[in-house]
Amino acid sequence: MTKTRFLTLVMALALLLAIPTAVFAQKEMPHIFVGTATLDGAAAADGAAVTAWIDGEQVAATHATSGEYKFYVEQGDSSFEGKTVSFKVSGVVADETAAWIRGEASILNLVATSGSSSAGGSGAAGEAGASGAKGAKGDTGATGPAGSAGSAGSAGSAGSDGSAGPAGATGAAGSAGAAGSAGADGADGGGGLGIIALIVAIVALLAAGGSYMMGRRA
Repeated sequence: MTKTRFLTLVMALALLLAIPTAVFAQKEMPHIFVGTATLDGAAAADGAAVTAWIDGEQVAATHATSGEYKFYVEQGDSSFEGKTVSFKVSGVVADETAAWIRGEASILNLVATSGSSSAGGSGAAGEAGASGAKGAKGDTGATGPAGSAGSAGSAGSAGSDGSAGPAGATGAAGSAGAAGSAGADGADGGGGLGIIALIVAIVALLAAGGSYMMGRRA
């Protein structure tokens, strides 16, 4: 490491140590790590992930800048005291490890080589990748078949009889009845005798009238 880079790391470590203790009043003091990050013999690219692991779980993460990293490992719900911290650069396990110590600050240069495996078995699981983008909305499904007809409702009960209405007005007079049948013919009269009697009566009236007129003249 060049003298300039070493001084830069020391200054970064000093700045991290200058964090007010009030920030951690409700927590255990962290273990701070700073240093260089190398992958396959070259400085880690800007933005390369640098992560810390304890018991197979990721406990801290940052990104490399100008081939350097810095972060602090805070204690979780369970104690980290004395446990081994391993590191990864861009998902590749680094050769270096360190024991977690409360309030400690360490300069640790990480060297990772692709294809290498850690001694004593397989390395810890890699960090989870970022969530993928939400997929497009699927096509609308086909219309389902019509449901069966519901059962008929029960018949309603009969209503009570209503009260009687008022009497109606008197109707108009009926039309005239048909004409009665003709009466039976009367019995035949005396015939010729009747006519003679009528003539005699007329003559008698004329005679009586003449006598009356004669008497008035006398």
